[in-house]
Amino acid sequence: MGDIQDVRGPGHSRMNLLFRGLLLFLIGVFLALVLNLLQVQRNVTLFPPDVLSSLFSSAWWVPLCCGTAAAAIGLLYPCIDRHLGEPHKFKREWSSVMRCVAVFVGINHASAKVDFANNTQLSLTLAALSIGLWWTFDRSRSGLGLGIGIAFFATLVSQLLVYNGVYQYTSPDFLYVRSWLPCIFFAGGITMGNIGRQLEMYERKSLTDKSHRD
Repeated sequence: MGDIQDVRGPGHSRMNLLFRGLLLFLIGVFLALVLNLLQVQRNVTLFPPDVLSSLFSSAWWVPLCCGTAAAAIGLLYPCIDRHLGEPHKFKREWSSVMRCVAVFVGINHASAKVDFANNTQLSLTLAALSIGLWWTFDRSRSGLGLGIGIAFFATLVSQLLVYNGVYQYTSPDFLYVRSWLPCIFFAGGITMGNIGRQLEMYERKSLTDKSHRD
């Protein structure tokens, strides 16, 4: 980090951090709008009619919360990697990150579009797909631990929101939500973590190239 700070200074470092956070926020907002539309169209999630906006049939707070979470997760993953002294180098290229996003969208699509015999079968299938996503695109202990933590915390928040009538799920089978929801949050955490790692690596590579030219 010292070499990077010498090139750009603390002020530029903070600006780049803010830029990455903003970019991650926008990615999170976009994914939230698209994926929430799938859930709403299939009546998996139900919002009170008076809170829906015309934009992708989403309540205003959904993209805002998801964008904020995406920014936090995307910045946290590379930070934890540095803290543990385990730089993540597995499949570090943009093509791999884009495939990870595609698989994540596919998992969400399966939860909304594919008809299974029961919720248990769907949950087990999505759990296997989510673990497969981690194994294919991450394979780090930090990624696995953060993914599990994100899934637990996000599911808890969803339970509280549904309990307070903010929205609801059809056919809940895990208290107030669907049992496959933690799988979605786990896969989403892995996906945004990989995007955040790649953005930081791209930034560091650009600074290294600049220092070499100078």
